[in-house]
Amino acid sequence: MSVTATSDRDRNFTFGQYLICLRGIAWREALRFLNQRERFVSALVRPLVWLFIFAAGFRQILGVSIIPPYQTYVLYEVYVTPGLMAMIQLFNGMQSSLSMVYDREMGNMRMLLVSPFPRWFLLVGKLLASTVVSIAQVYAYLVVAWLWGVEAPAWGYLTVLPALALSGMMLGSLGMLLSSVIRQLENFAGVMNFVIFPMFFASSALYPLWLVQQSSPVVYAICRLNPFTYAVELIRFALYMEIDWVSLAVVAVMTVVFTTGAIVAYDPARGLIARRGGG
Repeated sequence: MSVTATSDRDRNFTFGQYLICLRGIAWREALRFLNQRERFVSALVRPLVWLFIFAAGFRQILGVSIIPPYQTYVLYEVYVTPGLMAMIQLFNGMQSSLSMVYDREMGNMRMLLVSPFPRWFLLVGKLLASTVVSIAQVYAYLVVAWLWGVEAPAWGYLTVLPALALSGMMLGSLGMLLSSVIRQLENFAGVMNFVIFPMFFASSALYPLWLVQQSSPVVYAICRLNPFTYAVELIRFALYMEIDWVSLAVVAVMTVVFTTGAIVAYDPARGLIARRGGG
């Protein structure tokens, strides 16, 4: 009876009330980001180290042949930029999941999830807010990269926005799913290293897959199975005003899978949170 009453109450919310709730979640996420300036700085330092230092060294070693979407030979720093953009979103997704683990330990997560709004809406709202933050970080990086001489087509900075939104949601939902598995804040660093570095290095973020295939077919197969590879390629093509339909399909499907998994995991009746007795 109580479940039915709760479901009926959820359906009685108006569109405006949902928007007010979403605005509150987004505002909370924005305030947290603004109050953690070191998070913004660290989000830029990681890709800029690759751009300024590693790319300068690899430029003479690693040549990038003419591969789609490039119409000519490109410098290594040009090739690596989409991968670094995806790396920012990957780290932001993990940072967001860290905040959820922290909120659960401090009890703030319980306050959010006992809201009369549907739990799926609260989680998706937090995911959307986190994605907006990651997109802002990516564009800040693109400004610095442009000053460094790494330029994309002018319209590419606009056409890449939908790709960033979709890849940000995929990586953010992955982090949200992981946050349901991590029991304590102290365990988070190990899980982050176990997820972030294999996903980042076993992808096309730093080197073309044809080079990986020549050196190791096994690693190449792993890269092809890595959803982060498709997020990188989706961003790469979108930055040059093209669409990689395979990457688009894979990223869209994985976004749905990860988001659904996170919603189920945070369901007090069915998910992992319920089995651990946490909230």
